[in-house]
Amino acid sequence: MSKLGNLGARLHRGEIGYDFVKNRKIWYGLSILITITAIVGLAVRGLNMGIEFQGGAVFNTPKNMSVSVAKAEEYAETASGHDAIVQKLGDGSLRIQVAGIETDKANQIKAQLSDDLKVNSEQINAELVGPSWGEQIADKAWQGLGIFLILVVIYLAIAFEWRMALAAFVALIHDITITVGIYALVGFEVTPGTVIGLLTILGYSLYDTVVVFDSLKEQTKDLTKQTRWTYSDVANRSINSTLVRSINTTVVALLPVAGLLFIGGGVLGAGMLNDISLSLFVGLAAGAYSSIFIATPLVADLKEREPQMKALKKRVLAKRAQAAAKGETGAQADGEVYADEPEDAAPAVVGPRNQPASRSRGRGRPSGKRR
Repeated sequence: MSKLGNLGARLHRGEIGYDFVKNRKIWYGLSILITITAIVGLAVRGLNMGIEFQGGAVFNTPKNMSVSVAKAEEYAETASGHDAIVQKLGDGSLRIQVAGIETDKANQIKAQLSDDLKVNSEQINAELVGPSWGEQIADKAWQGLGIFLILVVIYLAIAFEWRMALAAFVALIHDITITVGIYALVGFEVTPGTVIGLLTILGYSLYDTVVVFDSLKEQTKDLTKQTRWTYSDVANRSINSTLVRSINTTVVALLPVAGLLFIGGGVLGAGMLNDISLSLFVGLAAGAYSSIFIATPLVADLKEREPQMKALKKRVLAKRAQAAAKGETGAQADGEVYADEPEDAAPAVVGPRNQPASRSRGRGRPSGKRR
């Protein structure tokens, strides 16, 4: 078995682990800091909305143009009076995008570009996008996102409970805010591909969260009938038992997305890949983080405010204090202090799982008979 596979098996059995819930304030603080940075970037710089949302025109030139991208950008900005985005495609043609212009001005810009680029105006293909159409796209995107979040909360509340639904909702908002804030800070263009990427990563983040929640739900059945483990202990176990799986799926998903973003968009200059690949890359990473460090610790916080879980935690801590007072550790504590607990009680969370110490009952003792 590989080292990673062996690590995953030991995490699943509870032999080793990391106390995620105990250090939850660190993760909350880190998430708040990142979220505030994203919100500030969004408020200060704003989003670079694509032509599909603002309206404008896209001009495609003939193949094998000898004009440089910088020169074509200068021509387009002079002709339109607006900022222009120019991309050189694989066949040598230029894609000139000018946002925020009226459609009736497109013919004038097209004529000016044909003179500057020294090509026939009929060879320049113009695609016009009205601002009203862009507003409709934006409204539909927000409606789709809102419906998605509502359905997610309803499903999780039915399949699990409202606390898990709330924690998953907070994690999803966390992922959206960070991804949108990164777009504002980097300045990448927001297109319909970006919206598709956002919805994709939200589904992925939700899947990762549900995997942990399902494990947590299974392990907390009849939890109040024992006094070995608190809800936080079992939440830790759920995270640790699915940790390697979450890491593996996240890394496998990030590798092709990283290829699109850094190689396709960065090295090869295929800028059209940036709009969807950045949202996928940031969202996948944020989704994996929020599933482990935000959603499950938040569920543990909410659950341990219940009277039953408060009473359970009090009993567990009292038993542990009793064991510590007697100087019992490990197997002794399991065998003596918790001797009244069922064998299928909730599993251990952090540290090795020790077996109860065997006791000899009268073995080797004299019978008491006198000769």
